Amino acid sequence: MPEKIAISMGDPNGIGPEIILKTLLRSDLTDTIPVIYGRDDIFQETLSVLNDTRSLKVIDSALDARPGHINLVPCIDSSGSNLSVGSISAEGGLASMKAVEAGIDACLSGEASALVTAPISKEAITLAGYDVPGHTEFLMEKTSSNQVLMMLVSDAFRVALATIHIPVREIAGTLTNDLLTTRLSLLQQSLRQDFGISKPKIAVLGLNPHGGDGGVIGREEIELIQPVIKQMNEHSSNLHGPFAADAFFGKSMQDEFDAVFAMYHDQGLIPFKALTFGRGVNVTAGLPIIRTSPDHGTAFDIAGKNKADSGSFAAAYRLASSLADQKKSQTTSH
Repeated sequence: MPEKIAISMGDPNGIGPEIILKTLLRSDLTDTIPVIYGRDDIFQETLSVLNDTRSLKVIDSALDARPGHINLVPCIDSSGSNLSVGSISAEGGLASMKAVEAGIDACLSGEASALVTAPISKEAITLAGYDVPGHTEFLMEKTSSNQVLMMLVSDAFRVALATIHIPVREIAGTLTNDLLTTRLSLLQQSLRQDFGISKPKIAVLGLNPHGGDGGVIGREEIELIQPVIKQMNEHSSNLHGPFAADAFFGKSMQDEFDAVFAMYHDQGLIPFKALTFGRGVNVTAGLPIIRTSPDHGTAFDIAGKNKADSGSFAAAYRLASSLADQKKSQTTSH
């Protein structure tokens, strides 16, 4: 039986249902069995928008999913719903998180081999009463993971983040020897296990402009980042830097490394999205389950208009399938 890949629908008022169906309807997915977690009424309506006459196979669990069908497990009551496509609402936020939670449960129970999450709205989930800044932190909480790593992957390069969804003013105070060592270790582990790179070569970016200019602009490079690199290299790591971020990407130095380790969200994601937008995939390393997602948001402005590009979601689905196969082969070999 092919691997079953769980898909959480994302915010039903956004482009999630559209990019999911475009991926499933246009792709040859005979080597996997996709299982959507969400609302059947939303997906049936989206099929109409896409002018597709196929119907959903509504099932009770992933155990009932079969190849060649648009399998969907309803995970929230849609009766009396007043969802409004293209708008931000507490109801949309609640539905999106219930779908994520159901997908996580399916992976933890072994019913599915990986989870692909469609985009959620941080504003909508806050309105719904969730006190998490995004998918990554929710996944960490629900899987009882102590540390996770956000990594963006494309054909061009891979970038991982030391800090994720925190205010810029808190970044310097959050960076510690333990945090950098733990997340660099997670990055190395993922590159070895998930991507088959035996001794990954990793570029580490500095925190301050010009890499601190020898301590004139900031001392984090000298007092924190350099010592971590030296310490880890003494134990067989292959880390280089710290590099000044602007010059690093200006010279396309990312091409020389298996991954880039950035100190904060925008430092890594601005160049990544500028160079790969529409083809990038978000991978959460350090979880007991496989999780990928597209590298974009809910795009409420084009929701329900058959204008969404499904390229990044399709790449996320393909990578989830590949990682599931890799994990299965490692399990079998051991």
